[in-house]
Amino acid sequence: MNLFLVNSFKKLQYWFNAQSPNFILWLPIILSFGMGLYFIFPTEPGIWALSGIFTVCTVTSVFLHKHKFIALLLCMGIGFGYAGIYTHIKHVPQIPHSIHNIEIYGQVTNLEYTPDKPQIYMTTEQFGNIRVSCRTCGDIYIGDKIYGTGGLFKPGTPYVPNGFDFARWAYFNNITATGYIDIHKIIHTPESTAYSIREHIHNHTNSFLTDTLVLGYKKSLPKSDRQIWSAAGVSHIWSISGYHISLIGGWMFILFYLIFRSIPYITRHIPARKPALVCAWIFLMGYVLVSGASVATLRAFIMTTLIMLALILERGIISLRTISLAMLAIIISNPYYVTTAGFQLSFAAIFGIIWLWSDPDIYTPQNKILKYLYTALLTALVATIFTTPFIAMHFNSIPIYGILGNFVLLPIFSIAIMPLVIIGTVLAMFDINELLQMAHHIYNHTISIATHIASIPGAEISTGPISIFSFTCITLGLCCIIFIRNVDTYKTFLARHVNVTFGTALISMGIITWICTTRPIFYISPDHKLIGAVIDGKLKFNKSRDSDNYFAFDTWKKFNRERPGTENQRIPKESGVYTISYKHFKIAYIQNFVPLANNIGALCADPEIKYIASYFRIESATCKNKIIHGGATVYNSGRVEFTPTNRHWHNPPE
Repeated sequence: MNLFLVNSFKKLQYWFNAQSPNFILWLPIILSFGMGLYFIFPTEPGIWALSGIFTVCTVTSVFLHKHKFIALLLCMGIGFGYAGIYTHIKHVPQIPHSIHNIEIYGQVTNLEYTPDKPQIYMTTEQFGNIRVSCRTCGDIYIGDKIYGTGGLFKPGTPYVPNGFDFARWAYFNNITATGYIDIHKIIHTPESTAYSIREHIHNHTNSFLTDTLVLGYKKSLPKSDRQIWSAAGVSHIWSISGYHISLIGGWMFILFYLIFRSIPYITRHIPARKPALVCAWIFLMGYVLVSGASVATLRAFIMTTLIMLALILERGIISLRTISLAMLAIIISNPYYVTTAGFQLSFAAIFGIIWLWSDPDIYTPQNKILKYLYTALLTALVATIFTTPFIAMHFNSIPIYGILGNFVLLPIFSIAIMPLVIIGTVLAMFDINELLQMAHHIYNHTISIATHIASIPGAEISTGPISIFSFTCITLGLCCIIFIRNVDTYKTFLARHVNVTFGTALISMGIITWICTTRPIFYISPDHKLIGAVIDGKLKFNKSRDSDNYFAFDTWKKFNRERPGTENQRIPKESGVYTISYKHFKIAYIQNFVPLANNIGALCADPEIKYIASYFRIESATCKNKIIHGGATVYNSGRVEFTPTNRHWHNPPE
């Protein structure tokens, strides 16, 4: 027995030593898990606790740097502490409550164009940085000073546990409030910035293709079109990322390469590709600034920069190490990025693709046409597999025919639409609009193809809620497949392919727990104005409309695996009191003050009533265990899960 344990320990030690070269690849992953743990933490750790965790883990990992596995695990604590310290230092106070009919005046710092109304980013003296919408604004430019009346809303908390936290988004985007404005006076004082250059291009082209594919305005695409592209599995085309950067970088490199090749003086001294790479990089940097420099764009640009630098220095070009360095740079610059869909989707796809093609033994056909088709199909398949859990986590739905959509539609964008839009945007600055018009014509035909794909039965399925445990298991499983090094000297198949063994086990565990995850049967908004109850399998509400909780309807429908955007069904009520009966208990909701005063005693005394929620805040010593405060979801087992409202970004920092 002792001999068996000794041999097992030696084998385990040998296996860990074999993983040593890949520890650097795990570093940004473990740091990201630690940062993500901070952002999903149920309560806010104190700044001194965060500083202590960060300091202890950092110092301990330095002293134990020879024990790489232990030092790597400590990086989770480093990431946790760093994310918390960064959040507290940032200090973006929010307005304490929503206010209406107020005077708003300030300077326009940015504009986000949508098909309905522009969203104006302003700097004000009384409210800080705000974002307001305006239906009848007229001509507004970045740098203008505007005066008007309107209302501001405190950024809201999530509608479901671990759901999208708008308050957190606003905090890390330096926004103290959102709202609306009716402008009474505009003083035109345009500024010359990257934002104003984007605005000038927008006004000159008047094209939503330019707005999305060149300027990076994510909301310019019509909503109906966005739904079609999402169902077809190619919604990523409208978020400037690696696809756009590599495509444009490749075009610019070819252009400058041909130019420098035609200059003998340069080619006699240095290879033409080096100055071509430098010029292409400068052009890409300008494109990134003009496009708004989103997370996915920055990731792609950093990685492209490393690749171009490697080409100039004649080093290895594309590797998992290169991507890991890009990931590390981004999460250090802002830990909040690890929670965003763009960050997770872009890195999941690129890690999967590089892992796939880094295998020297992978089969590729000899025929050039077959090789292109095989490469495109396999790349689309791997990217789809690696991004599916992240799509399901953030959007609660999965496009089933995403591989087909990417295989059919991406070549049209690469060969026709993107070149026409890029060149057409430049020519439109000189009032030559024919190429942009041609791009829109091709777009109309392309979206008809996407509509056919999206209309196939089962094109998009709702996944419902995914627990953090399930999501973590699946993510770790994918990481194991990519980053664990196999040991070829082992005899058994499972031992030789330990990455697939561990990865499959974790992914299977995540999928099983995901399938077994129960859905809530009752929802309460954080302000208690809106409730949703699952009755006979369908979600119904106490209101058909609620401007204060506009996004709650579709969020809850997705959790109940219903199609968003459908008509909101009402719950039948009696005298302002909603009583919803379930198998083992009842839930009561009181909407008005008079029914509250008349019914609270009877509801507290009713043994069948397990929970009571009210539009008005109530306290009762006799039935305090029944009363629900704050946003929450109730499950069939009777378990209540509250949405967090006590994090640093939910309230004005003291």
